[in-house]
Amino acid sequence: MAFYSSELWGQPSIRQWPAFAREVWESAPNDDHVYRPLPPSPQAIERMMETMRWVLWLEEEQRHLVWMRAKDIDWKIIAWRLACHRTTAWRAWQKALATVAANLNGAADIDVPDCLSEVT
Repeated sequence: MAFYSSELWGQPSIRQWPAFAREVWESAPNDDHVYRPLPPSPQAIERMMETMRWVLWLEEEQRHLVWMRAKDIDWKIIAWRLACHRTTAWRAWQKALATVAANLNGAADIDVPDCLSEVT
């Protein structure tokens, strides 16, 4: 005989919530349905193409580094892929961004220390 049993007090034992119908907006997304994002606007495509032109100013290693950061990959993983320290990878990323900024500002030569020689 249980001391705190609900049957002892004459109440039914309820062990789960009763079944009820959910509203459409409450239901979980269907895993079988493929959700596709809306197509980009022409202005968004033009901005993307302009950004792709900026990447052409970079060397191949710099491109990979910039895109890894754009995909929000952690610095530790980037450093592991480049076989360097995180600070060295960050410096190389800063140099790549400085190269793009200098080209956008119309500067012919920039005075940024070369960090990629340590990376490769």
